[in-house]
Amino acid sequence: MKRIHQILFCVLCAFVVQASAAEPHGDGTERPPNVVLIYIDDLGYGDVGCYGCKDIPTPNIDRLAAEGVRFTASYIPNPPCCPSRCSLMMGQYGQRFGKYGMSRGLPIPEDRPTLARFLSNSGYVTGQIGKWDIGTKLQTPLNVGFTEVRKKPPSKRYTKAELAHLPENVGTQFAKKARTSKYFCINEIGEPMWLTDYDGDSIVNFVERHKDQPFFLYWSPEAVHSPSIEAPERLMKRTTAKGKRRKLAGAIVSVDDQVGKLLSVLKEQGLRQNTLVIFSSDNGANGGEGGLSTPYTGGKGQGTQKEGWVRVPTIFTMPGTLPEGKEYDGLIANFDFYSTIAALAGQPIPEHCDGVDLFPYLKNERTSDAHEYLFWLNNEPGDAVRRHMIAVRWKDWRLYRKYHRDRWQLFDLKSDPREERDLAAKHSDVVKQLASQHAAWSKTLAPLGEIPEIRDGASIVPAGHGWAYASATDKTN
Repeated sequence: MKRIHQILFCVLCAFVVQASAAEPHGDGTERPPNVVLIYIDDLGYGDVGCYGCKDIPTPNIDRLAAEGVRFTASYIPNPPCCPSRCSLMMGQYGQRFGKYGMSRGLPIPEDRPTLARFLSNSGYVTGQIGKWDIGTKLQTPLNVGFTEVRKKPPSKRYTKAELAHLPENVGTQFAKKARTSKYFCINEIGEPMWLTDYDGDSIVNFVERHKDQPFFLYWSPEAVHSPSIEAPERLMKRTTAKGKRRKLAGAIVSVDDQVGKLLSVLKEQGLRQNTLVIFSSDNGANGGEGGLSTPYTGGKGQGTQKEGWVRVPTIFTMPGTLPEGKEYDGLIANFDFYSTIAALAGQPIPEHCDGVDLFPYLKNERTSDAHEYLFWLNNEPGDAVRRHMIAVRWKDWRLYRKYHRDRWQLFDLKSDPREERDLAAKHSDVVKQLASQHAAWSKTLAPLGEIPEIRDGASIVPAGHGWAYASATDKTN
């Protein structure tokens, strides 16, 4: 009888241990996976090691790819920075709410939830670090669904003596900006610190504080947006980049370092396998900084009608759930992130979303492309001329023109990634098909939105150290 009691006790203990592992909430439900969304500013397709870059070491970003899925046809349907981020956060083409170009200050819609609001309503702690550039001055992260936001630390101010020791072009630029640094901040103990490093420490802080509850963290660093002229030598010397690209390379190395901090803290807290990490960029490379879109051409500034402005490096990693070391060649867009995260959280994808859940495609449960077509329509009348673009992607084909009055140009990106041979005359049937698809899509869009005049508004991101909270903005960490 004693032996039977011992066996029953062991079985009961095993059941309790198993149940507690599967039900960490203690309320009969399993804990939803965490999500960390990393959105870099102006990171080019050719500026990351796992995408073929040779002169900038990115071992931690490369590790994301080795332990996950690397996308080879990931697109930004609403470039550049502000439209891209609005599309990301709303999970749909920006044209759905009247955003046909930069339109900085145009409201994001309030009749459908942002990704942050959706996850907050689904029981997630939602945190934001870094650049915002979404909606109006009144639509701050704390107003649209984030439960906490890392405050903006004070910027370092160069002394006149420090400016005198900087290269002339650098010193002159910061003298015009009241000697205020863009990429050096003042940390909690009053010391100058590289802002991207400060971001990484904030990531660690957020994960450690919320390790026992489902969280969504959106990190969008100021890096590697121009100008990268402040990049310290300690970062640049870790690369073999030359000329003006050397500054950019230092900034990219710093971003990679913070990805390393994230992976380390997830492992330390036992969260690596229960956390989806998404790494992407808001648009293509900035050629003025030496950024590369290899093997494609174009990018931010000049060449904005080319592939390199809209095709970006993107990686998904969640060991144990997603395949490791895989490439996915199907067409995807940044609005797919919202739909994928919603499904991962165990929630129905909102009806307003243009995206799809990518997991079935990445796990070979579906073998077709995630999207048959992707579309672009950047034609806001007041936007910079260089940013106007009308385009369609289908299979290996890319159809585009700058204005409606221009003739269509057609390129086979597989055989001609640099878009040097226009095949429109030779394949008029493809031109007709893609142009027809674009016309049909255009009819589903909203009218051009109007930017409201807002004279006053709260700081987009509160200044200071620590965190601001949606429920108590004076609370610190």
